[in-house]
Amino acid sequence: MMNKTEKILILDFGSQTTALIGRRIREFGVYTEIIAGDTPLTEAILTGVKGIVLSGSPESAYDGGVVPDKRIYERGLPLLGICYGLQRMTADLGGLVEPLPKVEYGGVEVEIHDDGQKTENRAFFAAFDTSIPLKQLLESGAGKAYGCGSSILSFPLRFTAWMSHGDTLTRLAPGFVQAGTSAAGFPAVVVHQEKPWIGVQFHPEVSHCERGNEILAAFVFRVCRCTRAWTMEHYVEEVRNGLSVTVGGNPVLLLISGGVDSTVAGALLLKTLPGEHVHLMYIDTGLMRKHETEGVKSALEKLGAKNLHIINAETEFLAALKGKEEPEAKRAIIGDLFITIQEREVARLGLPESYFLAQGTLYTDLIESGKGVGKKARLIKSHHNVGSPLVDAKRKAGKIIEPLDRLYKDEVRNLGRLLGVDEDVVKRHPFPGPGLAVRIVGEVTKETCGILREADAIFIDELKKRRVPDGTGSLYDAIWQAFAVLLPVRSVGVAGDSRKYGRVLALRAIVSSDGMTADVYPFPMKDLLEIAGMITNTVKEIGRVTYDISSKPPATIEWE
Repeated sequence: MMNKTEKILILDFGSQTTALIGRRIREFGVYTEIIAGDTPLTEAILTGVKGIVLSGSPESAYDGGVVPDKRIYERGLPLLGICYGLQRMTADLGGLVEPLPKVEYGGVEVEIHDDGQKTENRAFFAAFDTSIPLKQLLESGAGKAYGCGSSILSFPLRFTAWMSHGDTLTRLAPGFVQAGTSAAGFPAVVVHQEKPWIGVQFHPEVSHCERGNEILAAFVFRVCRCTRAWTMEHYVEEVRNGLSVTVGGNPVLLLISGGVDSTVAGALLLKTLPGEHVHLMYIDTGLMRKHETEGVKSALEKLGAKNLHIINAETEFLAALKGKEEPEAKRAIIGDLFITIQEREVARLGLPESYFLAQGTLYTDLIESGKGVGKKARLIKSHHNVGSPLVDAKRKAGKIIEPLDRLYKDEVRNLGRLLGVDEDVVKRHPFPGPGLAVRIVGEVTKETCGILREADAIFIDELKKRRVPDGTGSLYDAIWQAFAVLLPVRSVGVAGDSRKYGRVLALRAIVSSDGMTADVYPFPMKDLLEIAGMITNTVKEIGRVTYDISSKPPATIEWE
C-alpha cells in the first residue's frame, strides 16, 4: 500500500476549483485528500495531516454556507483559507463578513505589506517575492521551514491575483492582521500573529493567478513543513489495490468512447484485472468524429483487449434526438440511451447481475455537474456519465467504478503514459461524451453530423500538419482543445457567379492546463485564414467560418 502518513487535507465547500488545489499540491509531490467541508474530523481522518486547506464556495459565510467541524481550530494545525475559506475562518473566529459594494472578479492587483513579517507566519511571505523561484520553495524541507533563505524581502510586494467573490472582511477575527490589500482597498491576505493560520481572498490554484503555485508551495513546505514523497505511481498503486478489493472476481464493463479518458481507464483495468474479466463496449452513436470507430478498435486491441464489443447505434440515437434543440435535453437523452443500449447489450452478452460498470469520469465532469465531494457544488452542465438518472441509479447501487474521478485531464495523460498508452492517443484533444451532438447548436440530424464531421476533420488535420511560429511543434500540440461548431444560422455568400446561402461554422481553439480556466489560442492569422478557406472550399454546405474568441470563464469550453 502507498504511504499516506503525511498529507494535506482539503475541505471542499463547493468550489469549482477545489480539486485543482489538490492537483497543484500533488504536483509538488505531497499527498492530498479532499473531504466534504462539514465532515467530522475524527482521529482517523486527521492521522498524518500536516495542514488543512479550506476551499472556496458559491455560498456566503453569513448566509447558509457550510460550517466546518470546530476541531479544525482546536488542533493547532496550519490552515490556509482560500476565498470563502478565509471568510469562513473569519466568521467562525469572531470577525465579520459582509457583501461587497462591487464584486472583485478576474485579475486584481494585490499589494503585500510588511505586517505579516511580524507574525509567526513570516516564512510564508517568500511566496510573494519574485526573486524566489518556485524551485527554491519546493526544496524548502523541514529544516528550512521557517526561514526565507538568503533573500531579504523588500516590501511592498505586488502581484496580480485571480479573484471571484462578492463578499469581504469588514472586521478581522481577533489575532489576525491584514498583510495584503486589493487595488480596491479590501483585505486580500490576512495572517494570524501567533498561530500558523493564513487566509487569501483570491484563488492561487488557478493558472491565471500570478505566484499561485508559489503561494501554495510556501504554505505546504514553509508553514506545514511537508516533504515531497508522492507520485503518480502511488496513485496507480492505490487505485489498483482498491479495484481488486471492490471488484473481486466479478466482470467489469467499461463504456469506452475512444477518447483519452476512457482509453486510459481501460488500460488501467486491463493492467489490474484478469483480461477475461474486462469487457470494453464501444457504442457508435453516429455522433463520432471521422474514422473514429476504426481508430478506437485499433488502439484497444493494441492494449490487449480480449473482449471488445462494438455496437452500431446511429439510427437509435438520431431518432431519439429528432426535433430536440435544448442542450440539457440532448445530453439527458444521450445519457439515458447510452445506458439503455448498454443494458440491452449486456443481456445479450450474458454477463451476471453482479457485473460492475466502469467509466472514464474525471473530476471536472463531477464538479461541473454539481457532483463534487461536498454538497454545495453548483450545476454548470450535465455529463452523460454523471447526470443521467440511470447512471445515478447505478451509482446508488454501488455498481459504478470511476478510477479517474479525482484526476484532471493533464494528470490522465501522465497516467496514460505510465500505463503504456500510445502517445497519439494520450495527446488527443478532449472530446465530449455526447459527441457531435453538443457541437451542433440546434437539432442533430444525419446531415448536420456529416457536415460537421468533415469540417472538423479538416480543422484538426491542418492543426497537426502546421507548425507553431518558432517551429518547435505542431499547432495541435500547442492547443489544449480545438474543434468546430455548426451553428443554426445561414449566411449569404458567393460560390462562383451564384448566390450561396450556406451554413455558418465556428472554430474553437483554447489553451489551458486543467480545463477549469481557458484562454483563446492566439492563432497566426495566416494559418487561420488558410484553414477557413480550405473548409469553405471543401465542405460545400458551409459558406462562412468564424473564430470563437471567448475565454473560460465567462464562457465554457464547449458551446453546449
